[in-house]
Amino acid sequence: MSDLDNKTLAANTPGDDVLAAKSSDVVDLSIIVPLYNESESVGPLVAQIEAALTSAAKSVGRAEIVLVDDGSTDGTYAVAAKVSESVATETRVVSLRRNFGQTAAMQAGIDASRGRIVATIDGDLQNDPADIPRMVQHLEDNGLDLLCGRRERRKDAFLLRKIPSWIANRLISRVTGVKISDYGCSLKIYRGEVIRDVQLVGEMHRFIPAWVAKITSPDRIGEIGVRHHARQFGQSKYGISRTFRVVLDLLSVLFFMRYRARPGHFFGSIGLVLAAIGTAMLSIVGFAKFGLGQDIGNRPMLIVGAFALCTAVQLIAIGILAEMVSRIYMELPGQGNYIVRQEHTNFDDAEQASPSILAPYRRNAA
Repeated sequence: MSDLDNKTLAANTPGDDVLAAKSSDVVDLSIIVPLYNESESVGPLVAQIEAALTSAAKSVGRAEIVLVDDGSTDGTYAVAAKVSESVATETRVVSLRRNFGQTAAMQAGIDASRGRIVATIDGDLQNDPADIPRMVQHLEDNGLDLLCGRRERRKDAFLLRKIPSWIANRLISRVTGVKISDYGCSLKIYRGEVIRDVQLVGEMHRFIPAWVAKITSPDRIGEIGVRHHARQFGQSKYGISRTFRVVLDLLSVLFFMRYRARPGHFFGSIGLVLAAIGTAMLSIVGFAKFGLGQDIGNRPMLIVGAFALCTAVQLIAIGILAEMVSRIYMELPGQGNYIVRQEHTNFDDAEQASPSILAPYRRNAA
């Protein structure tokens, strides 16, 4: 049995020969579970995942479970590592150095996964692992790249959870153009090669369908009803304040989706509009001064026009700088938003890890 507990991961990049030797070990399905202070839930959840995989072994194939402890303070990692020893499914437990957030935890799980198909599920027992085999089959049968769960008969508080979710879903769908009715459901199934081309940052996990739509056809993104259960342990990490964060994140998503590779167009467009306004205003007051001989020293249009023109120059300059920074950033390898502290596996041959397992070693905290 390979025991990697209390082992700090080295920052050295493995050689190409190591990567080549490990490239063949790919599983059919990886199930990723972000965990934050879910010590009471992790045991029952892993048992449910194991039962679901066992009952659908023929259709699912070889599977693995990736548990990511996002800097929990209640001993979640220790419990998860112990639970992993009691299941037959290959299980990897990754502990992040501090609480980086659900998005970073999901990214860490994706990087550590080896699956041809990747599933993500919340660690609070509200999603039902029994839905995963059915969703995998639906994804395969319909040739989809992403299948999102849609929570039916949600067991959440109406005011604090359902209303914010309803508002957020409609905002996101309208702005991104990807018509998914339940962006907040963490139960999703992806093709591995697609989700590994998406880099998750900030709190962007709720916008994954929009990011996926940038690298594949929206026609290959689907939605299916899934079961939803009431929370059994602990307290929800979300509330009505999430709606305000979603609005701010949505503005960031809109910017990155449309202008990430050309930020100069965003700032430059605003700058050109202000330049046109400023030029028109200064032309008017200039004609009044030099054509009509009027006194323009106390006219507000002179100040507003000059201010608009100066602001336009600044925005255009910012756009040029943003283009330069964007190109430099996109050329840098290994950009990331989390740091792994330690790792534990319950399978014997840890040397069979695929190159994706090595990705977290090279990631830096944002």
